[in-house]
Amino acid sequence: MSLNWGILGGSAFALAQMAPAIHAAKGARLAALATSSSEKASAFQAYFPDLRIHQSYDDLLEDPGIDAVYIPLPNTLHVEWTMKAMQAGKHVLCEKPIAMTAAEIDALIGMRDQTGLLATEAYMIVHHPQWQRARALITDGAIGKLVHVQGVFSYNNADQPGNIRNTAETGGGAIPDIGVYTYGSTRFASGEEITAITHADLDYENGVDTLARVEARFKTFSASWVNSMRMHPAQMMTFVGDTGAIRLSAPFNAGVFGEAQVELHRGDKVVTVERFPGVNQYVLQVEAFGRYVAEGVPFAWSLEDARATQALIDAVYAKAGVK
Repeated sequence: MSLNWGILGGSAFALAQMAPAIHAAKGARLAALATSSSEKASAFQAYFPDLRIHQSYDDLLEDPGIDAVYIPLPNTLHVEWTMKAMQAGKHVLCEKPIAMTAAEIDALIGMRDQTGLLATEAYMIVHHPQWQRARALITDGAIGKLVHVQGVFSYNNADQPGNIRNTAETGGGAIPDIGVYTYGSTRFASGEEITAITHADLDYENGVDTLARVEARFKTFSASWVNSMRMHPAQMMTFVGDTGAIRLSAPFNAGVFGEAQVELHRGDKVVTVERFPGVNQYVLQVEAFGRYVAEGVPFAWSLEDARATQALIDAVYAKAGVK
């Protein structure tokens, strides 16, 4: 079975990453794009000449030749168009964060269960073998008892005031854009949920958080995370146990920021360095999506996972006094 995919909106990220990933994935075919911009349509068709162009999102959802849709719209539109896509009988892969509050995801879960469709967040990192390996090492006790997690993910887009990440009306902010990765990957690797946000210090510009310094308690360990849209690009995740530590050097943009590597430290030395060159996590995500639809093979990230991470985000904002 091959899934025919459509994309709602001609975003730059869709053009650079997800459209090529759908095209390259086994069991997937990129069939249509919805955009009213002839310039954006032309940019996609330069790489995918057979792509059908729909002038509106509704027109694409009415296309009987489309089985699944990828949604890279601004954050505030994710719930609306994920619901509409499911109502039109389409499977949905929606960019993160799939909602602006955890409570909004309840309706998506209900619609998913009612329709039997796959609807999920495009949390691509869980499909990358570096994260599956890190989780297995922690679960197997390679670093003993997990004591503390430290994460950093940053970039600087101060020179892009019109970017949707810098705009409150489109659900911008460092936490929705990249905090979701440091927070969610901690949950994924450890298998635990927060018990409390103990510190949340946020800097704001024009109504969006641009620097977030957050500390949390989980059931058996603590965590500290820094996310910023006003810092030099950096990303790392470290899991420290009582007998060892695991460090991921390119945890989120593997292959772009750098080669994915999982370092296992024991005693005073690096015991192993596992490298994952040439892995495209976006392709793996699309292929996993297709296997779920065709064969029911479990998908690594559910709406319930998205809700739990969003609940963590909600708790961070609440601790910082943001309503």
